[in-house]
This record gives sequence, C-alpha cells and structure tokens, in this order.
Amino acid sequence: MKCILMNKNTEVLLAEYNPVSKFFDEIIEVYHIDYAPYILKSFYEENDFNNNPFRTNLSEWFKGRGIPSWRDKLDLLLHRLDITTPTELLDKAFGLSLSDQYWIKPYDSNLKYDDINFFDNDFDYAEFLEASLSLNSKVIRKETSLKTPNNTTDGMLKKAWIIEDGTRYLLKGGYRNEVLQPFNEVLAAEICKRLGFNHVEYTLDTYKDMVVSKCPCFITKDTELITCYQIKNDMKRYDTEEDYEDYIKVLEENGLKNAREELENMYILDFLIMNEDRHLNNFGIIRDVNTLKWLDVAPIFDNGMALNVPYYDEEEVVISGHGRLFYEVKPFDEIIKVVSDITRIDTSKLEDIPEYFDNLLHEYQSITHMSDSRIYRLCVLLQRQIDKLKTLIEEARK
Repeated sequence: MKCILMNKNTEVLLAEYNPVSKFFDEIIEVYHIDYAPYILKSFYEENDFNNNPFRTNLSEWFKGRGIPSWRDKLDLLLHRLDITTPTELLDKAFGLSLSDQYWIKPYDSNLKYDDINFFDNDFDYAEFLEASLSLNSKVIRKETSLKTPNNTTDGMLKKAWIIEDGTRYLLKGGYRNEVLQPFNEVLAAEICKRLGFNHVEYTLDTYKDMVVSKCPCFITKDTELITCYQIKNDMKRYDTEEDYEDYIKVLEENGLKNAREELENMYILDFLIMNEDRHLNNFGIIRDVNTLKWLDVAPIFDNGMALNVPYYDEEEVVISGHGRLFYEVKPFDEIIKVVSDITRIDTSKLEDIPEYFDNLLHEYQSITHMSDSRIYRLCVLLQRQIDKLKTLIEEARK
C-alpha cells in the first residue's frame, strides 16, 4: 500500500509500505527529509534515497516504535489483545505515539493530524490497561481498544497510557515479581525536586492491588523526544569518556548551552540512587517539530532500575556499584567524576531523604509485602550514597 510518512502536518516521504512485513519496499519520493526521524539522518543520500541502508533503517525505525519483544510478560499481553506479534499494533492507530508526531498516512486519504493525534483526542485505554497490568484479564476483542498510544510504548516494564482530567499519564509497574521500581521513580523525582534538577514528576498509584508509578507526558503536540541513541547514531564511537564530551559538544552546537550541567545532574542522581540502567534511550533532547529547533535537554526520567533491584537477596546484601556512562559500564565512583563542580550541590536538602523513603515504602507495605529488613537495608544504602556525595564535596572544597 502507498503511504506518506508524516511529521505532524509535514509530509516527509511517499513510500510503498507492506502491512504484513512492516517493511517499506520502495521509497517513491522524498518531500522534506529534514522532518524525517533524526536517526535516519546519516543514511539519507539525496541522489539515491531509495538505497538499501536508508530504506532498511526506515523500516527498522518504524518497527522499533512497537512494543519490544523483551517486554515483561509479553506473551500474556499478546494473548489478552488477541494478536500474534506486537508489530500488529502499529497499523491500528497509524503508528502514532505520545513521544513524537510521526504517523503513517494512507495515500490519497483525507486524514488530518488534528483529528487523530493522541494529544488532543481521547482514546480508549481501560481494557489495554487491564491487559497490561492486571494479574487476571479476559481477551480483548474490541477494535477501538487497540487505537491507543499504548501500541508504541518502549521498554521492558508493563505500562499503559491513561487520561485523567485531560492529562496523559503513563502508569508503569515493576518487573516480574519485583515491586521496588515505582518507588525508585518517586524517590528520584523527590531528590531532583530538592536539588533543583529538571525532571519528570512521578507519583504512586495503585491498580488492582499493584503499586505503579505515574507520570505526566512531557512531550506536547509541538515537540518530540530525540534520544541520545538517535543523536549518537551518526557520531564516532570511542567507548571512553570522549563519547560523553562529544555528545555535550553536539548539544551545545545546537544551542543547548546548559547541556553539561543538565547531564551532570543526571549522573549525580544516578550516583545517589545507584541507577544501573542509564542507557542511551532514556535521556536526550526536546525538539520543536514545527521549526526543528532544539529546545532543551530532556527532563530526567526512567529511574526505576536503582538501589540494586536486580541483585536483591533477602538473605544477603549484594551491592553492585556500577552504572552506565554512554557505552561504558563503570563504577559509580568513577562516573561521578564527570561532574565539573560537585560543590554546587547542597546536600543539606537531602538530610531526611532516607526517612522520606522509609515512610513511603512502609505506607504501601500492606500491598507490596516488602519486609522491614529490606526497607531498612534500602534506606541504609541510600544514606551511604548521600554520605559519599558529602565526602566528595568536602574533598573538592579543600
């Protein structure tokens, strides 16, 4: 079928799209390549836009918009949605997302972005929410229930978009039987708020005896999230701190003069909560889709894999002191060294953070069944990281 790749109201290119393979078999014409997904930038050749690398990466980008194959309990979700593969969902709502403005418009159709986008238009989510987060759910057979931005959510955790009072919120559960991730999101947001870091606000909610994190969508119908992965895609890879420096340089060259401090803030947070999963798709920049201007570094988000979630053992304290600095897995004590002036952080604002976290975990203990012993150990670990940061600041001031 012929279709037009759109970026909001701008036509990007005309292509022959195979709805079965989800592959773009032929690119017929390119209209406005500057408005294409940023990750395709390095594959485009003006005189050979139908070349295999560009076409292949366009197809991979589109398929990558779908729910990933590593989503927790994906087989159960697919059964409940009565579909075979997550890529089937891409055609249910034109590939629309709440992270950007790209969509697939059937050729010669009269569809308008304003009439179908999920920022302005309501969508059914109750059944998808139940299929994603409920322990017990029936098979969904209502076609309208599949016309949602939930078709294009990334990541391994069970999640679902909902609407409350006109605001789009993302609900996200824990991984498998783990319950800590939602609490880590709220803890991270509280730390960021106290230290004045730009961040996405997270709160806790419950859904059918499950504690979930809840955050508002930080993208609007005029903006898009461009992840670090997309930006680094056409840059040289060093596997050293030079990747970090090169990334900052690109952001500064595009007008984001606060890039270094914003990135440093993110790594300070990662140090404090021992976030092990700062991969290249959970930080980036915000771009205006109308003017293509880079507006700001994206607020800090997705901080759930922290405080030794993968290594927790009720009988033993196993501490993993490693996080991610771009392509490197390094000790947090090494990563924190990228901060040029650690003395700008006022740790007095974190004095009662362990107590805050202890109260939060105990408040929902009847649902999570988290032991007092584990709660105590988590708070001790958090206090240890705060004390280590204080020591680093004191040493830097000498």
